[in-house]
Amino acid sequence: MVETAQKVRELVWQTQGMPASDGADVKLTRIIGSPELNYLDPFLLLDVFETDEPNDYIGGFPPHPHRGFETVTYLLAGRMRHRDNAGNEGVIVPGGVQWMTAGRGIVHSEMPEQENGLMKGFQLWVNLPASEKMTDPGYQEFPPEVITVETLEDGGNNRIIAGVSQSGATGPVTNRHTTPIFMDVTLTAGQTFTQDIPLTHSSFLYGIEGTGLVGTRKTPLEEGVLGVLNDGGSVEVTAGEQGARFLLAAARQLNEPVARGGPFVMNTREEVLQAFDDYQNNRF
Repeated sequence: MVETAQKVRELVWQTQGMPASDGADVKLTRIIGSPELNYLDPFLLLDVFETDEPNDYIGGFPPHPHRGFETVTYLLAGRMRHRDNAGNEGVIVPGGVQWMTAGRGIVHSEMPEQENGLMKGFQLWVNLPASEKMTDPGYQEFPPEVITVETLEDGGNNRIIAGVSQSGATGPVTNRHTTPIFMDVTLTAGQTFTQDIPLTHSSFLYGIEGTGLVGTRKTPLEEGVLGVLNDGGSVEVTAGEQGARFLLAAARQLNEPVARGGPFVMNTREEVLQAFDDYQNNRF
């Protein structure tokens, strides 16, 4: 255990995902939740959308239900308005994040607040433990000015959405379900970033810009690529000659059965069927 705790995590698998569409024909790249990478406990799905073609995103995501997990929407460009059947409404803007706990059930929509220009961002689905799948729905939503931004020693910065950095800076999202780490890191050429990660957590990196050299092996992580990390007590990334920007995500493994049915993620097929029945009978 001591050796593992001191070990730096290495990239063990990389993927660019596959083209997909969701909602009202919104074009995106599906990286987790694809045939290549179905599940990275507790991460159920990662969609990346990046287009300046309005027809690729203008239809948005009309009202749809969720139960049994959490959705994380993080925007880099564009504006997205969300509404739900509990009367909540707001706009996610560049640099802002919405962490939604669907819990026992919610019906919501996410629609573009623009008719042209670049739309770029991520949606991540994080599973809930069996004991919390029927918890009350809720939101944690933060505009960019509330996100913790840590200036790093050699330039660059760490936008901390969830988790605690090496210097003790803490992101605004609080989450006892999977104690996640979610950071948007920008490094200057040659700069090295280090972050401790609990041994209980799965983790991945996603390259946004430039090239990151990961771990003691200095494995390159390029733009548009997701890299799965192995076990260990920390992650270390050194930026290449053009610098690097990447997402770091980690969360506690649940090690529970996963039963999926479209927008519902439970532990058994019977629970998924019950979710469909509850939704169809207006019990959300």
